[in-house]
Amino acid sequence: MNKKHLIVLNTCPDAETARRIAGALVERRLAACVNIVAGIESVYRWQGKVTSDNEYLLVIKSNHDCYAALEQALQALHPYELPEIVAVPIEAGLPAYLDWINNNSKRP
Repeated sequence: MNKKHLIVLNTCPDAETARRIAGALVERRLAACVNIVAGIESVYRWQGKVTSDNEYLLVIKSNHDCYAALEQALQALHPYELPEIVAVPIEAGLPAYLDWINNNSKRP
C-alpha cells in the first residue's frame, strides 16, 4: 500500500479559474499534473439551502510532502469562500508513473 502519493479533488466555478489554478499548481511544482474535467454539476447544501451549480473538477496528482503547501495555495488562489479540498491516497499505481509524480511535485 502506498500512502505517499495523493489525488486532490477541487471544484472551480469556470474554465478560466480552473486553468489558472491548475497552471499555478504545476508551475509551483505542488502538483505533477492537474486534469480539468468540464461539465460536472454539483448539488450541495450551502447556508441552509440546497442548490446546484455547473463546475469544473480539478483532479490534482501530487504527494504527501507537498500537501500542506498545496492546500494553502488552493485556498489563496480560489474564489470560493469554502473551496472543496479533498485528498485521497493513491493505494497503488504504475511504479514509473508514481515516480514521475514524485519527480515533478516537490516540497517548497
